[in-house]
Amino acid sequence: MTHNTPLTPRPLSELSDVRRRVVTVRTLRAWGVPLAEAQDRCRPGGPWQRPLPGVYLLHSGPASGEERLHAVLRYAQRDEPPGPAMVTGLAALALRGFDAAPRLAALERVDVLVPHTRRLRSTGWARVARARVMPVAEEAGGVPVAPVARAVADAVARLTDAVTVRRLLTEAVRGGHCEPQTLVRELTRTRALSRAHVVDAVDSLLAEGRALAEERLYAMVRDAGLPDPCWHVELRLPHGPPGCAVDAYWPGQGVAVELDARGTRRTGEDGGNLWAEHAHRRETLERLGITLLHLAPLRLRDDPHGQAAVVRTALMTAGERPPAAYVVVLPR
Repeated sequence: MTHNTPLTPRPLSELSDVRRRVVTVRTLRAWGVPLAEAQDRCRPGGPWQRPLPGVYLLHSGPASGEERLHAVLRYAQRDEPPGPAMVTGLAALALRGFDAAPRLAALERVDVLVPHTRRLRSTGWARVARARVMPVAEEAGGVPVAPVARAVADAVARLTDAVTVRRLLTEAVRGGHCEPQTLVRELTRTRALSRAHVVDAVDSLLAEGRALAEERLYAMVRDAGLPDPCWHVELRLPHGPPGCAVDAYWPGQGVAVELDARGTRRTGEDGGNLWAEHAHRRETLERLGITLLHLAPLRLRDDPHGQAAVVRTALMTAGERPPAAYVVVLPR
């Protein structure tokens, strides 16, 4: 058998698609191609190449970005049955059309996410990332990709350029791909928040996300026809110590709203107390007869009518509760 001997009765036109140009040993066997013949065709000067273990590229020229992508996925899914795997990092963002990510063709390596139990190593075009709990894969460009927050965090973990990091984070949030809190949780997981340029970018991002959440809160109150509250005030007893800061307060009904900040970068040593801080604030206000509602920015975006109903119910049922204590309302 020579390099020019036909390998299969399938028409050669079927191999024009990238999914046909990038194949595994298992596929070649199904086509009736012996392993020895495949290896012979990958010798120097031969018509094929083997860029990754068990993966063959059915031409000898430079691989395209799409071919590298599919080769890495085939490498990661080569087990029988195929193991779970999805593209992450810059390649996943390129597939989603992120302006801040390089084009797929410019990436020499493709990050692929697999369970931490998989005995798969980084090699060639494939750079393996591991997850103790695999996220639910999404689809972009016809291939499984990690959710945006996970893909951005995996990309940022390997980047040293502050400008690129800031652009990726900003595009992820401004483009509506994910919420800042979700992104920060993923960055915490990769320990990227130990690097100054990432922390600076996150602080700017959270400030912008906070401003956006406040705009959604204003719009919810206006569009739902709710009474105008006192905006961004501190509640305290007369002559008492510093009180509780809230984002909106209806003094006649004793109802306060706070944008839920859980999930921000206050994690680790002081972030471990964040839930306790919320509970303490709620208990303090409840002792004064004030109902504190936590509204999540994501819910304000996705279900403003539902969040307005929560506030309206609290306002309407105020008469069923004991009257709130007299508190001083101060701008903050």
